[in-house]
Amino acid sequence: MGRRQILSLMVVGAMAFTMTACGGSNSTSSSASSAKASSGAVSSATGASSSTSTAAASSSQVVSETSTEETPAVAASIDFEDGNFGFVGIDKVVNRAADDSTLEVADFNGSKALKVTPTGTGSIDVAIQADALLGADAGKLKTVEMSAGIENPDGKFSAVSGNIYGLVGENKDQTQDAWSVYLETANPKTITYTVPDGYTFGEGNYLVVSVESDVAKDAGGTPAILYLDDITFKDADGNVLKADSTAQFASQDTGNDRSNLFALTSPTEIEGFQVSADAWAQAGIDLTEDQIKAIDKNTVFEISYTSETGNMWLVFPGAEKGWMRIGVGDADGSGQGYAYLNSSKNIAQVDFKTISKYLGKDPTKWGTTLQCESDGKWEVYSVKMGKKAKHYTLNGGVSIEGFQKKADGWAQDGVEVSEDVMKTLVPGTAIEIDYTSETGEIWLVFPGAEKGWMRIGVGDYDGSGQGYGIFDGSKCFITYETIAKYLGEDTSKWGTTIQCEASSAWEVFDVKIGKAVVMKANNRQTEVEGFATSADGWAQAGADLTEDQIKALVPGSVININYTSESGEIWLVFPGAEKGWMRIGVGNFDGSGQGFAAYDGSHAQVAYETIAKYLGDDTSKWGTTLQCEASTAWEVYGVNIGQTK
Repeated sequence: MGRRQILSLMVVGAMAFTMTACGGSNSTSSSASSAKASSGAVSSATGASSSTSTAAASSSQVVSETSTEETPAVAASIDFEDGNFGFVGIDKVVNRAADDSTLEVADFNGSKALKVTPTGTGSIDVAIQADALLGADAGKLKTVEMSAGIENPDGKFSAVSGNIYGLVGENKDQTQDAWSVYLETANPKTITYTVPDGYTFGEGNYLVVSVESDVAKDAGGTPAILYLDDITFKDADGNVLKADSTAQFASQDTGNDRSNLFALTSPTEIEGFQVSADAWAQAGIDLTEDQIKAIDKNTVFEISYTSETGNMWLVFPGAEKGWMRIGVGDADGSGQGYAYLNSSKNIAQVDFKTISKYLGKDPTKWGTTLQCESDGKWEVYSVKMGKKAKHYTLNGGVSIEGFQKKADGWAQDGVEVSEDVMKTLVPGTAIEIDYTSETGEIWLVFPGAEKGWMRIGVGDYDGSGQGYGIFDGSKCFITYETIAKYLGEDTSKWGTTIQCEASSAWEVFDVKIGKAVVMKANNRQTEVEGFATSADGWAQAGADLTEDQIKALVPGSVININYTSESGEIWLVFPGAEKGWMRIGVGNFDGSGQGFAAYDGSHAQVAYETIAKYLGDDTSKWGTTLQCEASTAWEVYGVNIGQTK
């Protein structure tokens, strides 16, 4: 059962309990909310009158919604009266399918509040950059209180529920406290989160307020609007901590981290594979006959997930060769066949080659049941089937000016491109489309092509999307060679108009042309411990390699770097190499960063063969110290050595 189903049941259960239990309490008065609103006040946005609220309270015997005892007003840490809300943003770490909601400060319940309006069908996931808000006091944080209210656009109250997540500790472990607004007479209400014992809230830690179950939306209605107000941070003694409302949100979005993975063509989500379980428990679905028939030698199963250990396995309980788990992690020797894993450790891929090694090459003998499992508590958000393809990125890509477009299904929009832009499309280049669409499709459309109107891209709806593009989470890559297959090699005959289209509503944020570089999918990754480090420009920092790590550096291996830098550069530095001090990586500032790495802006990949070109084939002569550097301030979050063979 997924988290949305569980929360829906929680709401129904809570509503039933409240309606039947005499004296049930759901107090809205708190030290934070009482400073702005009188006890028991009902949001004017709900459209409910005070007389209606009183009748509802009376009929359900809820007599303790309003306390006769006055609670002293305590100033909240954040009350939004100054209009500042730069410290909040949309989070897609907790839930990759989070809605791209709009944020603004608006009037609600007699004061200013943060208004969160959904724009799609995903969950609401609002991140609050609590570490920046609290600064030096972040480590004192123990509890968080805030007022949560909802507004139903149709004016008819419906319940919502979700969680307040705390991403806490050095590894940003995901902790949570549930909340709900299920009574119109308790809207808004105070919701709380407590930092668990054993954790200290620190740098890089933040909060996420989610709406995961929305009764109106789940019934086909318009999603509720969420209002947050009077955010109050308290220490262990209950003292209110001051917050700097000018703090800024630092995006933690790793939902589209495609590092170390294959790209997919023709990706199809396996319906109903939103499941969760405790450690060593399995859950999944039965595959259809058509899904089994679609499996071939190029098939990849892609799992979007979280787990306490980072491990995730596919389980085949009905395989002819016997029960088998295959995936990420080899706990007690039981997870045979390593999967491909991204740097964020929330997407794993298991390919046909790996599965067939254990279960044979005939998918009809794998059994019809497909499950997931881990050795820690886990949740799977989606499982896709697709065909493996090269993972492209652009090095030196240039945006096509004015290509920020959106339209409904089957509608095209785009730009006229100059002759000079068309000339940049040569063998070895690709067009990158940064987009969203309801179906995942996106096509390039060439309405003026000499060979006739043509769409080429991701998705082959009704046979019309010829020449599959490479889908990479939120981007599509269409190579020159793919377009030339349909329109010919002479770009002057492609026409000067390039548009986009999908069979559903779509939005394009950017379209670039650049050199197509392949990021190699890799598995069996060996983490270089202690390589979470940072430095200013021209300064080096890193770690000493172990004997096992040096042995992992073999032909076909790559060094993966998860990083940020002001210039986009990152270099590997070998200070103890027998052939002399050397930097190799992304960027060739003043000729000093020899051997360009593949990179996508936040992940770089330096192949063994690239390093060997400068330092020789014998890794024992590369030295035991590995560092990073850039010409500007930089930070590395992790380094590992992966295998491509």
